[in-house]
Amino acid sequence: MTEYALITGGTKGIGKSVARCAGKMGYNLLLTYAADETAARQTGAELSAECHVEVTPLQADSSDKTAIDTIARHVGKNGIQLGVVVFNAGLTCRDRFEDMKYDDWERVFFANVHFPVFLLQRLLGNIRRGGSVIFTGSLMGIIPHAASLSYGVTKASVHALVKNLVKFLSPRGIRVNAVAPGFVDTEWQKNKPADIRRNIESKIAMGRFCDPDELAGVYALLIENSYINGEIIIADGGYSYK
Repeated sequence: MTEYALITGGTKGIGKSVARCAGKMGYNLLLTYAADETAARQTGAELSAECHVEVTPLQADSSDKTAIDTIARHVGKNGIQLGVVVFNAGLTCRDRFEDMKYDDWERVFFANVHFPVFLLQRLLGNIRRGGSVIFTGSLMGIIPHAASLSYGVTKASVHALVKNLVKFLSPRGIRVNAVAPGFVDTEWQKNKPADIRRNIESKIAMGRFCDPDELAGVYALLIENSYINGEIIIADGGYSYK
């Protein structure tokens, strides 16, 4: 039976590149998305043709508590065995600290921390021994940034979560790690004004943003290497070293 890789937020950006990488490794793909069904199905058809694996897009918004049931039911009903779980979907709120609302703060915490914790709890019985759980952290969880307080704090929480989950997942033979990307050339970053991009690039030793496919190679390492466990792998091109 072919194993699956579940990737939340797997139909675009970093998630799509990770999905392509996992597909080329032979995993069938279960990819969640929030709202854009047309784009999700296009991604599914594209990756299926490219990787020659089964690709299932599943609508499940990580800011909605019912999405946990949606994903868990789908996995259970279809008897899916998971070799890889990537918690990639996330939210941010870029309001000024003075303007931030409690509901927005709570929504970011739910999507970035609570959702993966309780989804993982529901999926444990379907993750095989030797499986790999990977969280998408962030450089902003390590280096303070003024753009989003809630994002930075939740990503720091994700990093701490990974370290603590080792104690709970190791008896099951499941590894857990995180990738902390710096600035990645997703659509969000490509739409930034040129002067802001140049300012960011000036602080990166590599002198450029990371390509999503380059970043996916770090996730591939964490999937394939059976000894790496409890690590936060920073992939920032040497940010602040220039």
